[in-house]
Amino acid sequence: MQTATPLTRKAPRPRADALRNRERIVTAAREMFVEFGPEVPFDEIARRAGVGNATVYRNFPDRDALVREVVCSVMDRTVRAAEQALSETGDAFEALERFAHAAADERISALCPMISSTFDQSHPDLEDARRRVESLAVQLMDRARAAGQLRDDVEYGDLLVGVAQLSRPPAGTGCGSADRFVHRHLQLFLDGMRAPARSVLPGSAVTVEDLRR
Repeated sequence: MQTATPLTRKAPRPRADALRNRERIVTAAREMFVEFGPEVPFDEIARRAGVGNATVYRNFPDRDALVREVVCSVMDRTVRAAEQALSETGDAFEALERFAHAAADERISALCPMISSTFDQSHPDLEDARRRVESLAVQLMDRARAAGQLRDDVEYGDLLVGVAQLSRPPAGTGCGSADRFVHRHLQLFLDGMRAPARSVLPGSAVTVEDLRR
């Protein structure tokens, strides 16, 4: 008598509406983390996303899980923007500028929770995404520097700080009302990174290691 081989059941794929709800939650959380910080109540995130509280908790059982998803989603899209910029064969500094503006559109300020003392900075997903962003951005800067277009006294940390600060709306204002100023002020900042340098910068260039201290 032969024993029937048990069938292996595939895990069901998430429904399209469930995926859309998850994306809405992450988008709403990203905006609210930028505006109000990572401690914004889940109720407010659910309201902005247009879903119920239970939907938020079903997707993200705790705050760290949601913050991690937001940060990883921001960095994943930022990686794609950097890869696109590196694939371009035209002006090296203009490619760097396009990357910086794309990073600002992704609310790179949402990375700020990574430096929180209560946040798991060593999570493998975060480490991998962070390394990819850093590597690609440094390549863009090195290419612009080799072309004589980027001043010698700036590093990746300077770029990240500038983009993060300029993509964060002033206290008390929403993302929408600040959007019209972001790219104007970011371009002013980027112009200051062009070579030849017009002035001597105080202090020293901000490196990746400086940001992690």
